[in-house]
This record gives sequence, structure tokens and C-alpha cells, in this order.
Amino acid sequence: MAPIPSSAPRPDDEPDSYVGLPAETAEERARRRGWTSVRSLPPGTVITLEYVVGRLNFEVADGQVKRCWAG
Repeated sequence: MAPIPSSAPRPDDEPDSYVGLPAETAEERARRRGWTSVRSLPPGTVITLEYVVGRLNFEVADGQVKRCWAG
């Protein structure tokens, strides 16, 4: 049986610290801090509840991060 790949640990970063930032600034900061995947979503977007280690999600309205969560 093949070994289960290990994923990188979640960056030691507080998602709430991105709320209020311009979306572009927030994405650049997240990548510098070690998030491997960053996605911006408009408010009300329907998404799956699949948790992905290393992914940071932004809810963006009018170019500003309104909500942020890991996974």
C-alpha cells in the first residue's frame, strides 16, 4: 500500500487579521506567511465543506476582505 502523503502544517497566522484589508494586499500577505492556497469568494458563494490544510478563504466585497477562514 502506498504511504499517505503528509501535508504541510497550517501557518501560524490568525485569519481574522485579514478582515478589512484590500483583497490584493490580503492575498499577498497570506502567501508570504505560508498559505499554499488562497481563494477569494464573493458573498453568498455556495462552496463545499471540504477542508484543505494550507488554504485560506476570503469573502470579498467591494475589493475588501469581509470574512476570512482557514480550510
